[in-house]
Amino acid sequence: MTKFGIIKERKNPPDRRVVFSPEKLSQFKKKFTSASIKVETSPIRVFTDAAYQKEGIEVTSNMSDCDVLIGVKEVPIEALLPNKKYFFFSHTIKKQPYNRKLLQAVIDKNITLYDHEVIVKENGMRLIGFGRYAGIVGAYNGFRAIGLKKETFQLPKAATLGSQQELIDQLKNIQLPNIKIALTGNGKVARGAKEMLDAMQIEQVAVSAYLTQTFTKPVYCMIDVLDYNQRTDGQVLNNSDFYEHPEKYEANFMRFAKVTDYFIAGHFFGEGSPYLFTREDAKKQDFKIQYIADISCDIDGPVAATIRPSTIADPIYGYDPSTEKEIDFKADNAIVVMAVDNLPCELPKDASEGFGELFLEHVIPAFFNNDKDGVLARAKMTENGKLTPQFSYLQDYLDGKE
Repeated sequence: MTKFGIIKERKNPPDRRVVFSPEKLSQFKKKFTSASIKVETSPIRVFTDAAYQKEGIEVTSNMSDCDVLIGVKEVPIEALLPNKKYFFFSHTIKKQPYNRKLLQAVIDKNITLYDHEVIVKENGMRLIGFGRYAGIVGAYNGFRAIGLKKETFQLPKAATLGSQQELIDQLKNIQLPNIKIALTGNGKVARGAKEMLDAMQIEQVAVSAYLTQTFTKPVYCMIDVLDYNQRTDGQVLNNSDFYEHPEKYEANFMRFAKVTDYFIAGHFFGEGSPYLFTREDAKKQDFKIQYIADISCDIDGPVAATIRPSTIADPIYGYDPSTEKEIDFKADNAIVVMAVDNLPCELPKDASEGFGELFLEHVIPAFFNNDKDGVLARAKMTENGKLTPQFSYLQDYLDGKE
């Protein structure tokens, strides 16, 4: 019998999310009756210990008898139990230097690590994640920034509200000027942001109309990679060609920047892809973007105004295109930037419920069907004190050589 443990989050700043809500764990127990499940006691989790106990789930401070330990964020090295299977976001697959020691400790402690980020289908598409909630909160935060900058309306911080519906209720009360909103992306993040725009009944318009027409009300346009990138040889192919050969493309985003007031960056930025706009682009007279909700949050990258991540406590800063430096976001020449890099933390209940639903659907069955779809095999980063073959590219990083 496999023993599953839901661990408490130990990272600072505190994260109130959890992989399974009490209701989802109850469904887990009913669906897989041979599984043993316990929850580690936590004073900060969005669901109380009592809520789990009400569903008949054991709550304890001792997780040492569990086989599989499931968390959200990185587990501090000193809290890692040796010889266990762990699920969490390790933030190591891109060779992040700040987590090298964590991956080394995972290897040293003979831990089998499954990273949420690489729980994917055979084609590489992610099966689970908090992306939708990042999009929901990011779009809301961007509108909040507009109100703060213009001093026309005041929205409460997302973290003080309980659900997506409460965010929507707040947004329905604001009066927006006739702004044009560009939303990049076509994945979970962009679709989450789109949910908010649609709930506000902001009209979606096609690319051609967005670029050429003026409107008497707020509108938005959802744009994908081939709308804001073009092949240097003039050929028009498909998204796959862009993903496989980004070096053959150049950005064509300026045509949107010339007519956009509020830019929501919900795209995935692949290595080698052209930047959407550069610091030089932002200096141009016809660059019109005033507000940016950079949900993707690639620092010093495709969105030139994103020069650092911001925080839930202090989510907004200003970017001065002329000096390329940070300034007060209320300054006349400031582009307002919201670049919080842990947005789903602001909606912990909804985010936890949504994540658990996907985890129960796509991951847990693999423990009971001999991993027939290869979900666990693809997500397994370490085993038997070493990297698995598909993650062997991390060896130099692990050894401190890069």
